[in-house]
Amino acid sequence: MRLLVLVPARGGSKGIPRKNVRDVAGKPLLAWTVEHARELARELADDAGPTVDVVVSTDDAEIAEVARAAGAEVPFVRPAELAEDTTATEPVVLHAIEEMTTAGREPDVVMLLQATSPVRLPGTLSRSVAEFTAADVDSMVGVVPHAPFMWRAGRPPTAAYDVAHRLRRQDLSPDDLLYRETGSLYLTRTEVYREHHNRLAGRIALFVMAEVEGIDVDTELDLALAEERLRRM
Repeated sequence: MRLLVLVPARGGSKGIPRKNVRDVAGKPLLAWTVEHARELARELADDAGPTVDVVVSTDDAEIAEVARAAGAEVPFVRPAELAEDTTATEPVVLHAIEEMTTAGREPDVVMLLQATSPVRLPGTLSRSVAEFTAADVDSMVGVVPHAPFMWRAGRPPTAAYDVAHRLRRQDLSPDDLLYRETGSLYLTRTEVYREHHNRLAGRIALFVMAEVEGIDVDTELDLALAEERLRRM
């Protein structure tokens, strides 16, 4: 199996300007995710696992330099039309798949890692590959557990929260919980992207991550939280 570990990182972020190259706990934000991907490649190589390509897709020269310094490949430049504020992630992944295919390195599976989720525990990525392989699914999404005490338009959104029989948090079972996408990682067979133009389709599995791995950097507060967590790891 050939695994493409793809990290999208465009230059024009608006909420936190230049966030992919912002210093977070001593290194650029992007570098944390690239280093996680490189560690995965080393672990899978030790286990005689799949061939792993660690690639950053960017339109930005400075980001490309940071990516290469951290150990990623930047074998192509992302076109400007795929680096706009309104660009979805799926066309970026499809572009990378076709570039790698043209180069003779067509992936069987794509692991999509978001640089804006820099907190991952040791072994998380290799565990996700093992679970994906064992489950024999088409796609997998990283999630963190969430208590069901949520509301929508004046009522609980799911039957998991019965206000008449409210459970204590410590008494919640896995079936009582909701699961929130972290945005940190997705594993998807290449044919799913080509057929559905979506990172999630076919047989979908959840990959449950630790709560600390659910930080997604969209604001300066998120950035501060990520830095605090990373300095403790």
